Formats: sequence, C-alpha cells, structure tokens
Amino acid sequence: MAKRDYYEVLGVPKNASKDDIKKAYRKLAIQYHPDKNPGNKEAEERFKEATEAYEIISDDQKRAAYDQFGFAGVEGMGAGNAQDFSQAFRGFEDIFGDFSGIFDTFFGGGSRRSGGGGGLRQGANLRYDIEIPFKDAVFGTKVEIQYSRNDSCPACRGSGAANGGGKKVCPTCQGSGQVRHSQGFFSVASTCPSCGGEGYIIEQPCKECGGSGTQKKRQKIMVTIPAGVENGKRVVIPRQGDAGPGGAGDLYVFIRVKPHEYFERQDLDLYCAVPVSVTQAVLGADIHVSTLEGKTIKVKIPPGIQNGKMLRIRDEGVPSGSRRGNLYIKLIIQIPVKLSRRGRELMEELAQVEGQNDAPKPIPLAELSSE
Repeated sequence: MAKRDYYEVLGVPKNASKDDIKKAYRKLAIQYHPDKNPGNKEAEERFKEATEAYEIISDDQKRAAYDQFGFAGVEGMGAGNAQDFSQAFRGFEDIFGDFSGIFDTFFGGGSRRSGGGGGLRQGANLRYDIEIPFKDAVFGTKVEIQYSRNDSCPACRGSGAANGGGKKVCPTCQGSGQVRHSQGFFSVASTCPSCGGEGYIIEQPCKECGGSGTQKKRQKIMVTIPAGVENGKRVVIPRQGDAGPGGAGDLYVFIRVKPHEYFERQDLDLYCAVPVSVTQAVLGADIHVSTLEGKTIKVKIPPGIQNGKMLRIRDEGVPSGSRRGNLYIKLIIQIPVKLSRRGRELMEELAQVEGQNDAPKPIPLAELSSE
C-alpha cells in the first residue's frame, strides 16, 4: 500500500502550527491506540502511521527535510525506525501529561491506585439504575436501594493473607504491577497476569476469601435524589462501590424518569394542556387548575383567547436552589360534538349576528410556530 503524505495522515495543512499538529496527533492516538482497539489490525496500522507522521513533522529539522524532499529527505532520520520511534513516545508526556494515566482515563484502564506502580488498588466503581416518578424527579425524594458489593473480608481484614501470612514482591513484574511486550516497533504495557497489577503476591491466602481480601455482601442504602434532577443524570455516592486494598470505589446511581400523564418538562419549566369550552374562550372565565405539586390555582382566561395559546403561571415550575421555573398552560378549545336543539339555535343566531368568512385566507406559518 502506498505511503500517505504525513500531513494528510494527521489531517492538517502544510502550514499547521506545532500546537495544531500536536492536537491532531493526540486525537488520532486516542482513537487508534491498541489498548482501545484490541485485536484490530487496521487501528494498529493507523496508530503506527500517525505516530510516524508526528515523529517527523513535529521536529523542525525533519519537517524541513520532508517539506523539501519528501520521504527521501527523511530516510535515515527516524521515519519508521524503531529506535527513533522511542523519541516520539517520550514526547507523549508533553502531549498527554502522564501517559499511563490519560489512557486509563480514556480506555477504562485499571482501577485507581493510592500510589505509583505496585501501589494499593482501589475497588471498582459500581452502577445502579433506578426509575423514579416524574414528580419525584421535580421535587426530589429519597429512595432505598439494595445491591451486592465486594466488602472487606472480616477474617483477614481485607489483606487477603491468612493469619501470620504476608506478601512478597511479584517476581514477574518486580513490583511494578505491569509487564511490557512489543507490538512491532512500539512497546505496550499491560496488567501483570501474576499479581493482577498489585505488584505483590500473597504467600498464604486467606481461606475465607481465597486471597482476594473481599467477600460478596448484600447492602441497603438510602439515596437522596435532588430536586430538579433530569432523566439520564447520575448521583455519585462515594466509597459505596467494591472494596479494595486501596479503599472502596464509588457507587453511580443512574436515574430514569417516568413520563407523566399530564405534564412535560423543559429545563426548569413545566407544560400541560387544559381544555376550555367555546363560551369560556369567547367570553373569558376563571378556571381552577391542579398543579404538579397538588395545589389548585385559579387561572384567568381573557376574552377572545385563541386555541393553543399559552398562559404563564410564575414560580410553579421545577425548583432549582432559590428559584423556580414557570408553569405554562396550553389552552385547548373543545368544540361540542353534539348540540341540543336550543344550543344549535343559539349558534346559528350567533353566526348570523357575527357573520362568517366563507373564503378564509391561510394563516402564515410563522404565526403558528410562535404560539
């Protein structure tokens, strides 16, 4: 396959600044890194290609040679050479900061540690999904949930070692918690298979927990749902995830909100539709409407109101701190399906008195969308 132009590979123009080149490479490195695409040969080749392009055009001398002579100008200067590629990988720290940390963040790497290599591993975060009524999401509530988590083993107090037993440095990774293996011209670190990334192994495992330091436990806790929470949001409860040598992870409670039969929500505002009669719309009236909170409020309908018009009721929407949104009531004028004889006579008389338009013009769409 023909080699692609380095600028084309990174998706930047030839006059791109170093910052633009760095940003472009960072995006591609995150997208195609082998840790994120295990077993994907195409992604691996894209990662190699992007790394090679960045290694050349991020260096002023190599870039000048490439711009003037193309690929021939950078032969022997590190293009595709394994030794020179180590220079590019050393540049990762400038691009990503802590290289291993950024890829743990992006690719869901191992659990957090309390220290460097061989440090104590924090327990896993857990997820719990709940569905709550619309009203509870608006005004807040408390929900009791029950779930299973790995708790610290009482027999070994979370150490994983039997009484009198201890730990020793893992002979496979020498306490680093990681092993490295080569993939082509670059090296990839992975969790040590012998110690699971802990950096140590237990000589005499606890019989109760098998050396894991944890046991499965069923737990009940009360979760506070804040007022105004939206569908799909989450509540984080610290240290209620799985236990680990470096401390417990967090519990993430994801919230689904049931639709309401009468109310909808947009930001902090609530919306509902209320039917009114033709005479109420024509003459005006006072009607009584139930709010989501359960209150009954009096709403004044001005004479001559049109179908679909909105009435705003202040401070009857979703609470948020010291303020609240509004309640919008959409008026739906109900046309009688059947009329009594007297009712029909009155309507016919009204038509004669007020007149009727037998050739109406269309209503501008802009007027409809503004309602």
